Amino acid sequence: MCSAKAARFTGASMTLHNVLLVEDHLDIAEMVGAFLESKDYVVDYASDGLSGFRLGDTNNYDAIVLDVMLPGLDGLDVCRRLREESHNDVPVLMLTARDTLAEKLSGFDHGADDYLVKPFELEELEARLTALIRRSTRAVSAGNLSVGGLDLDAETLRVTRDGLEITVSPIGLKILQLLMRRSPRVVRRRDIEREIWGDLPPDSDALRSHMYTLRKAIDKPFAKSLIRTVHGAGFRLTDEV
Repeated sequence: MCSAKAARFTGASMTLHNVLLVEDHLDIAEMVGAFLESKDYVVDYASDGLSGFRLGDTNNYDAIVLDVMLPGLDGLDVCRRLREESHNDVPVLMLTARDTLAEKLSGFDHGADDYLVKPFELEELEARLTALIRRSTRAVSAGNLSVGGLDLDAETLRVTRDGLEITVSPIGLKILQLLMRRSPRVVRRRDIEREIWGDLPPDSDALRSHMYTLRKAIDKPFAKSLIRTVHGAGFRLTDEV
């Protein structure tokens, strides 16, 4: 592998998806890059956060595999800048060595879609990438949705509440669409998890973390909460008292 700050793994005979790998540990990067290429991915590589951000900002990827601990600019800031500065909604799979709720909440809050705790199995990495890419290419809705001043434009994926634009992560958008589409009915946790992760939900903290982040965006700035927890069942979105 090239020792430059940004390089491309080569050798795949048939392109399925383009992935950016941002990882400062060379042995992990080479292992992941070689494995993904054996599965016919084209993999670009960056060994530091700033190079990773520049590649993500200037190229179109189907997904980004992003380590949290990086020199120069850490993975959280890379993800945040891609979302806020580049307005890039590419699926981001975060790699972390710390399996704590606070770490996961921080990753989701900065715009990550999923996470994988080190050490991990390469087969699980591929499965999560496949799920993220498949989900990102799925249409959000056939029509616009509106509940209690909250509006989701199916064509632009723009979310507003009372005319105020709201930034929602890609996974948050999927959850929001499901809640709005079924409003005011209760959506069970397992139905949300199946919609988002298929048969590979990370763990019980993942959905809780995404719901926390979604509530912060949708409800916190406003006097009335729309997202309600139905204990023992799931969640519902309604403007009913």
